Amino acid sequence: MRYGEGGLAPSLELPCGGVLDVLVEKFEPDCAAKAHFAVLLGALQGRQRVVRHITLGTNARHNQSDAGVAAPVVVEADQVRIRMGAAQRLLIAGLSPVAEFCAGFAVALGYEVIVCDPRAELTAAFSMAGVEVLKVFPATFIAQGGCHDGTAIVALTHDPRMDDLTLLEAVRTRAFYIGAMGSRRTSEKRLERVKRIGALAPQMLERIHAPIGLNLGSKTPAEIALAVMADIVRLSNGVVRDQL
Repeated sequence: MRYGEGGLAPSLELPCGGVLDVLVEKFEPDCAAKAHFAVLLGALQGRQRVVRHITLGTNARHNQSDAGVAAPVVVEADQVRIRMGAAQRLLIAGLSPVAEFCAGFAVALGYEVIVCDPRAELTAAFSMAGVEVLKVFPATFIAQGGCHDGTAIVALTHDPRMDDLTLLEAVRTRAFYIGAMGSRRTSEKRLERVKRIGALAPQMLERIHAPIGLNLGSKTPAEIALAVMADIVRLSNGVVRDQL
């Protein structure tokens, strides 16, 4: 059912020509439906992101493992694809002025935000509604299974002890975004160091966004954080850089 342009009565038009599509599905109370919802529950719990394939006007539907990041919803003729997974998570590796702005933006965007930093002198002075602070090394949290398919990991401290170990663990996860702050020269040195220490294959290094974020000419911590979160949203929505 469509509300807005091309949909129901004019009295239900949406502001600014907006369109809202509502998908209504019928399920029979049988084992097939139970199995279908079990897969969706697993996806929402962070086990594995899935894409639902639905044929409009029929009861034909199936779930498929999400092999990569795609747009959340795709409608092509009578075919609908819906990406489902756990609530998106932003894991911030270490506190810094940029990290604090990133946390604020991410909370506003509806992300589950976790900050990992063992430095008590910094965590004691930080508090933000909607942000969980863990006084552990980010690499430890990641190694203990702290990431799922919907996780973005950002290293924003400029401290090799924090950032390098974070990246070494992050590339071994299914996180959809991994990035580290630094100039191009700093990033090249970091990637070379991480490659050497972790004996990482080229395809693993390619997962790391360094320098991090969209190129907005950012200078201040707030501008850098905006560029970081914009890049994360871009990738989450399946938009490639060439389309910007």
